Amino acid sequence: MVVLAASIITKTGKALVSRQFVDMSRIRIEGLLAAFPKLVGIGKQHTYVETENVRYVYQPMEALYLLLVTNKQSNILEDLETLRVLSKIVPEYSASLDEEGICRMAFELIFAFDEVISLGHKENVTIAQVKQYCEMESHEERLHKLIMQSKINETKDVMKRKASEIDKSKIDRNRSDKGGLMSLQSSMSTRIENGFSDMSISGSGGGFGSNSSYGSMDLDSFSSKPKGRTTTAATAPSKGLGMQLGKAQKTNQFLESLKAEGEVIVEDVQPVVGQSRGSVPVATDPITLTVEEKLNVVLKRDGGLNNLEVQGTLALQILQKDDGFIQVQIETGANKGFQFKTHPNINKELYSKENLLGLKDPSRPFPAGPTGDALGVGLVKWRMQSADETLVPLSINCWPSISGGETYVNIEYEASKMFDLQNVIISIPLPAIRDPPTVNQVDGDWRYDSRRSVLEWSILLIDNSNSSGSMEFVVPKADPSAFFPIDVRFTAARTFCDLKVASVLPLKGGPPPKFAYRTQMVTENYQVV
Repeated sequence: MVVLAASIITKTGKALVSRQFVDMSRIRIEGLLAAFPKLVGIGKQHTYVETENVRYVYQPMEALYLLLVTNKQSNILEDLETLRVLSKIVPEYSASLDEEGICRMAFELIFAFDEVISLGHKENVTIAQVKQYCEMESHEERLHKLIMQSKINETKDVMKRKASEIDKSKIDRNRSDKGGLMSLQSSMSTRIENGFSDMSISGSGGGFGSNSSYGSMDLDSFSSKPKGRTTTAATAPSKGLGMQLGKAQKTNQFLESLKAEGEVIVEDVQPVVGQSRGSVPVATDPITLTVEEKLNVVLKRDGGLNNLEVQGTLALQILQKDDGFIQVQIETGANKGFQFKTHPNINKELYSKENLLGLKDPSRPFPAGPTGDALGVGLVKWRMQSADETLVPLSINCWPSISGGETYVNIEYEASKMFDLQNVIISIPLPAIRDPPTVNQVDGDWRYDSRRSVLEWSILLIDNSNSSGSMEFVVPKADPSAFFPIDVRFTAARTFCDLKVASVLPLKGGPPPKFAYRTQMVTENYQVV
């Protein structure tokens, strides 16, 4: 059987869609299709018409014809079966069987025809398979998009952090320059009056204060000159000092224009008065508050929960000592079953009455700089232990079954709707095998670690769209207990404890300082035994 062409035409012979499966000129196919309506007799019950060269196998579809053009040697039963499949495919892609609807979905219909007929011969496919092949849905593409989105979000966080660093460095520089210039004015006012008796001191002070980089340079240059040459430096301010002022303004304007265009300026932090020469440039936020919970869960392989324990910490990290004179305002919910403890240096009365975390001695700042803990100084810790299985974020069921000389292992997960779990890795121990396991089906990705004899099942993100999933793999015959204990690792942006930082209050007055706030839950020990 050879199908020459599959077409959809009007009652008058106008071709709407035509797919040729053999070499055929446009003039010939248009001539064959135009001749077809003249060959169809009125009142006949046949669904085919033969000419000297070709056979038409057709089916009326409202005001249209679905038409197969074949050679006369083809099997008409096969042609009718092909026509039946195509007649079911057309309504799947075109809701309205009229000229406008067919023309609108022309390319989709051609792609579907190609899946049914290949080089003139019918393929053994179903309607569902044709739709699946044409959709071309790719799990790798979805995973790539998730990875790209996570990189974009991470880049945005870095951008915000760098912008905060730049703002803080400029504020510190302006503050330091202002203080240095005030002392400079008071110490040198007499000599400046001698050299510039015709100029206003208040006007010069305003000019100094208007530019931070000029003030910083001016103080360094004066402090490095010998005392005997002070008058000489003061009697010629129009060359050196004036040029430096204009240069600083031009440089700042250039940097501001770059920032306005969206550029991230990284290396614009200059040494300022009050900073030590060996100080490390600002690398993170000046104040960082982190809420972290560590999860310890032991699940039974036959179902049920052995233990669920949550240990959480609110930690504070401060880079500079001057930023340590603060109090942290927190908000808490019901938190039934949680036990809270504060650091010994925290004012417990202030915490219990106003939910404020501050030191017992307000004149002392919080510790600054690196600490023993990567998160910083712990302010509040809490703990919760439960045997309620509904609180488990991720349940794992593993079903090994022996068939012949092989063991089929079906493992599935079911996630709670409370959390969106990220970077999930389920590690299944395997018996000593020579070859990697045969994975028949998996929702996500898998990797076999031959050194540890562990099969790792990884899912980038588990949320409401994929709250359950499964994997099936085959290994040589083994004892079912060899696939336990199963180890699970993941992170989440939400925690069990309803605690959040509302604000940071300065003790020395002024506007509330900027701070970074992070929340995360990690697994410390999560097993199915």
